[in-house]
Amino acid sequence: MIVCAQDWRAQLEARISEQVGPQRFNVWFKNVAQFEFTEAALRVSVANQFVGDWVERHFRDVIAKAAEDIAGRPLEVAFSTDPNLAGRLGRKQPDRQVAYLAGNPERVAREHRRSGSLPTVQTLRLTMEDFVTGQSNRIAHAAATAVIEAPGGPYNPLFIHGGCGLGKTHLLQAICNGIRQRHAAHRWRYVTGEEFTNDYVYSVKAREQDAFRQRYRHLDVLVIDDVHFFANKRATQEEFLHTFNAIASCGKQVVLSSDAQPKMIGHLSDHIVSRLLAGMVVRIDSPDLELRREILRQRAARLKVRIPESVIQYIAENFLANIRELEGGLLRIVADAEMTGSAVTLVLAQRVVRELVRHTAPVIRLADIESTVAIFFGLSPTDLHTTRKTRTIALARGIAMYLARKHTDMSYPEIGRFMGRKNHTTVLLAQRRISQSLQRNETARWVTPVGQKELNLAILIQDLEEQLGHARQRENVA
Repeated sequence: MIVCAQDWRAQLEARISEQVGPQRFNVWFKNVAQFEFTEAALRVSVANQFVGDWVERHFRDVIAKAAEDIAGRPLEVAFSTDPNLAGRLGRKQPDRQVAYLAGNPERVAREHRRSGSLPTVQTLRLTMEDFVTGQSNRIAHAAATAVIEAPGGPYNPLFIHGGCGLGKTHLLQAICNGIRQRHAAHRWRYVTGEEFTNDYVYSVKAREQDAFRQRYRHLDVLVIDDVHFFANKRATQEEFLHTFNAIASCGKQVVLSSDAQPKMIGHLSDHIVSRLLAGMVVRIDSPDLELRREILRQRAARLKVRIPESVIQYIAENFLANIRELEGGLLRIVADAEMTGSAVTLVLAQRVVRELVRHTAPVIRLADIESTVAIFFGLSPTDLHTTRKTRTIALARGIAMYLARKHTDMSYPEIGRFMGRKNHTTVLLAQRRISQSLQRNETARWVTPVGQKELNLAILIQDLEEQLGHARQRENVA
């Protein structure tokens, strides 16, 4: 093992510089890469994925040979990214890297095409083969299959929305795996809305916007999960819009998912909404009883455990909200049986998941109304409980009270207490105000970080009721 770290680092850098030349060493290694020897490997850490891709692709053999010469034996070379290293970069370092590539346009295109193919090594475990279809998700499944067969085709962009735990992420990852299997040369990338945002923010701070744009805008398929994370983030929305336009204008595919349909995502720019609505927008609803049973059967088959049909029926009848809770109930029962050495029986199932079972009727809850309204206006549920009277909060609060009175059996005082109001007359007045505005066919206006928005109040209410009603409708069918 190398004893003097300062000596071997200096030797390693000298050997690399000798092989690649001073110019390339200064651009890609000096103050950019950090080396660390272990017993069997050399770890190379860089500040971001873009540099890591380039260095590994072009200089891996050079680094390995230099490390072997110093260590006296072959070492595995492992690459990793460490954002903390960004602070070591000189102010002009990212510019030098971009300029180095920009000196040869063909090299820029070639390398970023390769960089775009990097996500094909992402480990995405969910596939179309594992996706169980039923009435509630059949259209979304068909659209995803069509994208796999012909990316950039008529279903572009494909926007899948629905509640948590209903299979949106499964379909998005399955699309990526399908693209990898059927279109091996395609460059694709799967990220969450949060990851895209963090990647962009970091690129701005590190002055690497050009590298960021090259990574994303040269893809054949861009898949972003949970795009509602973009709400209230004006700069990220603008960057995404340009990214979307660059990809779509080349006939490439964009796939997105969200908890809500595009026009129901609060503080999302009209430009983005219009582009998303121009594509294929499909909804995944809560699974009906038969689909829940089939999901449980297939899950049990993958677990290689025998589950009596009576237990399947019991779980399916009592876990109504989403697939995650459904499978979670099954896993809890199986785990208990394995740990206690018991057989899976209906009695065991009832005992294990008794506290998880929902006995209440499938009705719209105040919390559902509060959450749906808050998401639409880009607020948090707590905003609706405050005493603040901004135009947006006042409108959202009034609509929430109106919907609560219309769709629940709760009294004015009960709604008032839930909304943090001491006087129930606030709820009464809000309900009357919204009702009168609907009768006059008025337009609702509110302010967002991306500007003022407006929508016919009746249409707005209808959209919110649609979001609330479909979950209840699926439950009633079950």
